[in-house]
Amino acid sequence: MSVAPLVGYSSSGSEDEGEAEAEAASATTGWIRPGNGRRRRSQSPLPCEKLPVPESVLNMFPSTAEGPEDDCTKHGGRIRTFPHERGNWATHIYIPYEAREEFLDLLDVLLPHAQTYEPRLVRMEEFHLSLSQSVVLRHHWILPFVQALKDHMTSFQKFFFTANQVKIYTNQEKTRTFIGFEVTSGHAQFLELVSEVDRVMEEFGLATFYQDPSFHVSLAWCVGDAHLQLEGQCLQELQIPPNVTVPSLLAAG
Repeated sequence: MSVAPLVGYSSSGSEDEGEAEAEAASATTGWIRPGNGRRRRSQSPLPCEKLPVPESVLNMFPSTAEGPEDDCTKHGGRIRTFPHERGNWATHIYIPYEAREEFLDLLDVLLPHAQTYEPRLVRMEEFHLSLSQSVVLRHHWILPFVQALKDHMTSFQKFFFTANQVKIYTNQEKTRTFIGFEVTSGHAQFLELVSEVDRVMEEFGLATFYQDPSFHVSLAWCVGDAHLQLEGQCLQELQIPPNVTVPSLLAAG
C-alpha cells in the first residue's frame, strides 16, 4: 500500500494570513520585507504640476515670430522701405563727404531760408553721395559682397567733382524729401563707378541703381512729400549766385 508523500505546511494557518496581511500593508506603505529585513520599495514618481512662469520673466524674451517693434517716432518719423527680417541687413553703397568749413557756412545760409517754406526740414547729420539703392543682404553674403566690391573698385583713381546746383528730391515711396547739391562736373566718373557697383548687385541678384541718375549730396531732409512747398519760388531763391564760389569736392577712389 503506497503512502502519499507528505507536503510540508506551516504549523499555523494564522501565520499565512499574517504574511498576506504584511504584504498587503507593504504595498500601501511602500515597504517590503525580504526575509527578516525591511527596506524602502522604489516608488513611481507622482505627477507634478508645472509652476507658472512669472510675467516679468516672459517679458524678457519677446516672441521672435512677431519681430521687433517698428516705431517710426524713434527714427525721426522715417518709415522702413521694406520690413525687418532676422538675418537681413539693409545695405547702401555711397561715397562719404567730410564737410569743410566753407561748405557748412553755405549750408547755414541755405537751410534757414528753406525752412521758411518747410519748417520740418532738418540738417543732415552726415554727408554722402549715393552709388546704389538700399538693398537687403543675407548675413552670409556680407563678406563675399564686400570682397566683390573691392575687386571691382581697385582700378579707380581719385577725382574731383563739383556739386553746386540746388535740387529737390524725394525717395521712391514719397515718404521723405531732400534738398541736395546736384553734381555738375564729374558725372561721367560717377557713372563708371555705378556701372561696377551694378555688376556686383547683379551677381547677388539685387536691384541696380536708377536709370539716368542725378548724383547729389543731400543737405537737409523732412518726412513726407514736400516737393510742392520747396520747388518753384523756394528753389529759385536757393540757387547759389554766380559770385559765390562752391568748393570742389574730392571723390576717393
